[in-house]
Amino acid sequence: MGEVLGRVLVVDDDEVIRQLIAVNLSLEGFEVATATDGQDCLDRVLDVMPDVITLDVMMPLLDGWVTAQKLRTEEATSHIKVVLITARAQDDDKRRGRGIGVDAYLTKPFDPAELIEVVRDLASSPRA
Repeated sequence: MGEVLGRVLVVDDDEVIRQLIAVNLSLEGFEVATATDGQDCLDRVLDVMPDVITLDVMMPLLDGWVTAQKLRTEEATSHIKVVLITARAQDDDKRRGRGIGVDAYLTKPFDPAELIEVVRDLASSPRA
């Protein structure tokens, strides 16, 4: 195997989607951890210390918006790249994501090749 391209925390309450993303990223050479919702993400993020978090928006307990906001406001996690993945593709949603400071926004259904490209680009670039 080649070198690890980076560490990714995949957050989605849908097990099928979570596993789809995790398997695709693992096959590409990323080290992958998963979380089932926003609270699980926040509970695990400091242990995992990912380079990138893929974050579903519509989840129980803490949705992706609140989770992304909390990640951005905590000094220990503010540098982590965040990709929102959601069926919500309206311009208002994209503006809201930019306002929070997410690094990328993919809409479901997404192309796994596009997801891999976005995560690879983010994992290899320094946080602004």
